[in-house]
Amino acid sequence: MITERITHELRALGSATKAADLSRFFKTGPGEYGEGDRFLGVPVPDVRRVARTHQANTRAEEAGLLLESPLHEVRLCGLLILVEHYERAKSPAVRAAVADFYEAHRHRINNWDLVDLTAYKILGRETFDTNDADRLRRLAESERMWDKRIAIVATMHWIRQGHTALAFELALRNLTHPHDLMHKANGWLLREAGKRDVVTLCDFLRTHIERIPRTTLRYAIERFPAEDRRAFLALGKTNNG
Repeated sequence: MITERITHELRALGSATKAADLSRFFKTGPGEYGEGDRFLGVPVPDVRRVARTHQANTRAEEAGLLLESPLHEVRLCGLLILVEHYERAKSPAVRAAVADFYEAHRHRINNWDLVDLTAYKILGRETFDTNDADRLRRLAESERMWDKRIAIVATMHWIRQGHTALAFELALRNLTHPHDLMHKANGWLLREAGKRDVVTLCDFLRTHIERIPRTTLRYAIERFPAEDRRAFLALGKTNNG
């Protein structure tokens, strides 16, 4: 069975030392955001290679079985196979089916790398091509943090097409979310939007400075000239105490 073959190949590429390091890095301890996740210790480039090797012989349903694995790299491989299916699809209907499958299985997209490596490539492109920003707005309103992160990261595709408004909108919608992983994601996508429209980014920061978490602000202004970074950090400190 293809899922067993893929899992076997990934196990063979693993490293116990790297697995231990990744378990700490991705916060898998009790009460942490990745609680219970298990790692094989496979580098992402190797997972990509396995996904590309097997994508043609792996149906979406089989990718779904990979997503049910307790092993992080196996789930990542399943998601990367879906990315391959989406990008190689010959018709809008096939792409739509892959995007629907991805969204339906998002309960297994439960760590930030799984989101960040795939969301903009599937849901980002799909919502842009079909002009369906409401699909991302619904995810942004979800109670589940990973859904919110999927929504904001998906705007990367919109930004790359020159459309930044949705990124600013969704960042604002979850600007005061309590989790640091949302602070980082919002700051990252604000920074990306700012590469296209720095004036709007600066206006956004000045308007909402009292509510912007420190981490979000630091990420958003990372590419600013040093003097501008200092000015915004000082303004943020003044307003946030």
